[in-house]
Amino acid sequence: MATERRISILLIYTGGTIGMVENPTTGALEPFDFAYLQDNVPELRRLGCDISSVAFTPPLDSSAIAPEDWTRLVDIIAEHYDRYDGFVILHGTDTMAYTASALSFALEGLAKPVVFTGSQLPVGKLRTDGKENLITAIEIAAARDEAGQPRVPEVSLFFENYLMRGNRTSKVSADQFSAFDSYNYPHLAYAGIEIRYHDAAIKRDALGQTLRPHRSFDPNVAVLKLFPGITREVVQSLLSLPSLKGVVLETFGSGNAPMLPWFLEALETAVARGVVIVNVTQCVTGYVDMMRYETGMLLQRMGLVSGRDSTTESALTKLMYLFGRGYSPQEVKQQMALPLRGEMTLEPTAEDFGRETYIYRR
Repeated sequence: MATERRISILLIYTGGTIGMVENPTTGALEPFDFAYLQDNVPELRRLGCDISSVAFTPPLDSSAIAPEDWTRLVDIIAEHYDRYDGFVILHGTDTMAYTASALSFALEGLAKPVVFTGSQLPVGKLRTDGKENLITAIEIAAARDEAGQPRVPEVSLFFENYLMRGNRTSKVSADQFSAFDSYNYPHLAYAGIEIRYHDAAIKRDALGQTLRPHRSFDPNVAVLKLFPGITREVVQSLLSLPSLKGVVLETFGSGNAPMLPWFLEALETAVARGVVIVNVTQCVTGYVDMMRYETGMLLQRMGLVSGRDSTTESALTKLMYLFGRGYSPQEVKQQMALPLRGEMTLEPTAEDFGRETYIYRR
């Protein structure tokens, strides 16, 4: 009788707290190797899957992550895509939402799980959250449905009991174990005594497709967060940068901004020279509706693009991805208004935002 093939998972360590161990002599945190991980998390041997690992050398603090590191991750996944059934990426928490968003766009046609995770305490610490996060992330990456298809064939992020779509997450706490949340989209799974998958929220439209990796990100973008009293010099100095191609404009409420003549002129001038400006809300929940108030309608007529319920991390990396593809400003504007990887909802309704049951919400 033929034996059933074991699921294979590739563990990719980029750096971050989860992969650190305390040097007994100096007390400094240093990166571990995979042998250390196996010794400190013996439960990995009981998961019933084959686990291999690759690591960035040297490991990166997540605050130092740059677009070229996203490209390295894309290359690693593309190179090993046919050999492994799923991928788990260990990453520092500070910029994990940016990297998860970037990879969701770069891995077009992804039909296998790519699960990001990390921790607030090193995996060797007594009270670490890293052990549970790592074990559960691997279990999710290896999970299959009754038809043998992966349960979560998209870029996701697991942290403290919850699995979230990668491009819908934001880091919400610097010192709590529940460091991430997905405010505008249901959690994909809840890991309690058992892992309960929210199948209706999981993206499966790429199953059967061929992976089409994209490796270029254009960094000539910026975030402009509005605040009461923002000056003309601040706005104009940013929007007049010669290399600037795209801006994520964090506005008030449902997409409102001050109607000061100098402010509107600065926006209009930037749009006229091809800068793509995407309007996202500073609020953690809700979405931009540029047709709700006169201020929003004016911004729309000026050529700003509504980011709907996108996170800042998602909107920014999406701009970098699209300009990296070589698209013209008009093409980028068209793509920014559409959901490419489930990163935004075109017409949010009360039903859309309430469809998750209590078990999937913190």
